[in-house]
Amino acid sequence: MNNPFFEKPVLNPPYECPDRHWELDETGQPTQKIIESRRQVSFITAVPTAKRQRGSSLNQASLVFDKAAKEKKATMDTYWVPGVNNHGRYGRWAFAEFTDVYEIESEFEAKMEAVFDKMIEQNTEHFVSMPQ
Repeated sequence: MNNPFFEKPVLNPPYECPDRHWELDETGQPTQKIIESRRQVSFITAVPTAKRQRGSSLNQASLVFDKAAKEKKATMDTYWVPGVNNHGRYGRWAFAEFTDVYEIESEFEAKMEAVFDKMIEQNTEHFVSMPQ
């Protein structure tokens, strides 16, 4: 069966901003059409819920999830964000993880406000300490 999506799933070079993507239908299946633009941010892959194993408890499952989340955050903070920021070509990046779908907007607003306050504070300290 000839299926270009599975024969060449990656369309963009690895070290450049993506400028093409495969079109997906409403069920997430490829339509075999290449779109000449970046994919919209709304494309999110659902992660299936793990099945409970015999004798396991919810606490054990949450401990595994917490460990994975901590490792992901550590990787982002240690490698990805500093790497992109040191490269300089793709702007300034930061990492924030939002876990409650109903609180995302307020949490994002609070994080952004804290970042901007810190930037303003750093820049005003620079000007205050300059000799006149």
